[in-house]
Parts: sequence; C-alpha cells; structure tokens
Amino acid sequence: MEKSIKRYMPIFVLPTFCAFIIGFIVPFLMGIWLSFCKFTTVTDAKFNGISNYLDALKDTVFRHSFWYTALFAIVSLIVINVIAFALAMALTKEMHGTNIFRTIFFMPNLIGGIVLGYIWQLIFNGILARYSTALGLNEWYGFWGLIILVSWQQIGYMMIIYIAGLQSIPGDVIEAAQIDGATGWQRLWKVTIPMMMPSITICMFLSITNGFKLFDQNLSLTAGEPSKMSEMMALNIFNTFYGRTGWEGVGQAKAVLFFLLVVTIGMIQLRATRSKEVQQ
Repeated sequence: MEKSIKRYMPIFVLPTFCAFIIGFIVPFLMGIWLSFCKFTTVTDAKFNGISNYLDALKDTVFRHSFWYTALFAIVSLIVINVIAFALAMALTKEMHGTNIFRTIFFMPNLIGGIVLGYIWQLIFNGILARYSTALGLNEWYGFWGLIILVSWQQIGYMMIIYIAGLQSIPGDVIEAAQIDGATGWQRLWKVTIPMMMPSITICMFLSITNGFKLFDQNLSLTAGEPSKMSEMMALNIFNTFYGRTGWEGVGQAKAVLFFLLVVTIGMIQLRATRSKEVQQ
C-alpha cells in the first residue's frame, strides 16, 4: 500500500502544484518585477529602478497609514487575545450551556468583513449622531470602531483555539499544582500559560498578521475618512494602485514593502513565542 501511494503521489500532487505556480508564484514574481517599473498595464511596463520605492517612502499618507496600522495591530492583538483567553477559561469550566455559548461567540467569524463593516457603521453612526458627530469626522472614532468590530469578529475564533489548548493540558498536572498549594493565579501563570504556549503562538500570529492585513472592514467602515487619516496600509495600497493614475508602479512597490513588513513581523513574533515553548 505504501509503495502504491509513493508511486501515484506525483499524479495527485501535480494539479495542486500547477495551480499554486500559476495562481501564486507567477503573479508574485511578476509583482516584484512591476514594482521596479512604470506601467499602466503589464504589457507596457518600463524599468525605472527604485524610483517607485522612493516615491512610496516619501508618501506622507503611506507613512501615516503604517503607524496607524501598527498601533491598531498592537491594540487588537492585546484586546482579542486577552478576552478570547478569558472566555476560553470560563467555557472550559463545568457549567451548563457551554456549547451554546461557544457557538454564539464563534458565529461573528462566519460573517464577511464588508458586511460587518456596514452593519457596525450604522450602529456607530446611530450612537454618535446623539452627540452631533459621525464616524467619518474623527480618525480615532474609526480606530476604536475598527477595534470593536475586529474584536467582535475574531474573539470567537481565537477562543476555540484556546479552548483546544486548555483541554490538551493533563488534568493531573493541574491537580498536582493544586495539591502543592499553588493558588489559582499561580496555577494560571506557572502551569496553564506555559503549557498553552503553542496555542498562544498561533493566536498571536493570526492576530498580528490579520491586524496588519485588515482591508475589508476598513473599506466598509470608514473608507479612510476623514481625509485618509483612518486609512490602513492595505487600503492605502489599493487606493494608490487603482485610484491614482500613473501611480500603479508606486502602488506595487508599496505592496512589496507591505509583504516584507508583514513577513518580518510575523517571523519575529513566531521566533519570540516559540522560544518560550522550548524553554518550558
């Protein structure tokens, strides 16, 4: 049986591999090439060196979107994971209705980001209208609106991962710590969290990368208003590429810089949290 699997494996792998090459590798490499070109379509690209990258770095709106996105990613990382972990702790206790609550908390993750953005836009503007203001009049209204929206959407998903991590901890380890006289707080910090580091690594990686890549919710909730002050990096790249004639190459350069940034931050975070797993 094993020999048959090895013999026919290339036949089953080939279609997926070809699709990966055509749908990801080729566009990715072409995108890197176009970031060094001035173009309006891929057929009229002319090489112009690193001028696109220089224009991207000189763009004050792009630099603002970076700091705005970085702050959002840090705040959302903390809010989502703290609340998700607390809910996971509560819903792994012996109590009635835990499965119902897990389903309720997870359901927002099934709704698309565009739809959520418009729904929460109506809610926030309805509340802010009582104070004679609106979501698009202040960048910080949009910031905290996005924090609430994304947290509401992603907490349930992270909660499920934390629940799986909590349930994988051997019960006798917790009991031994309790018998040794460890308080609930000590058991949490000295036993539970160290043994859940794989789950924490996954959740932190997903939270921080999703925070930087956020697009749909930003587009539908604020669309960058006011005056692109609430525009995050993904939306800024989109608006540069499709909204500014002659800036397609600059938009592509921004996309490459964005890719490098997300990969670098993701790798640093993975290395930092995985080192904790090794030490435990």
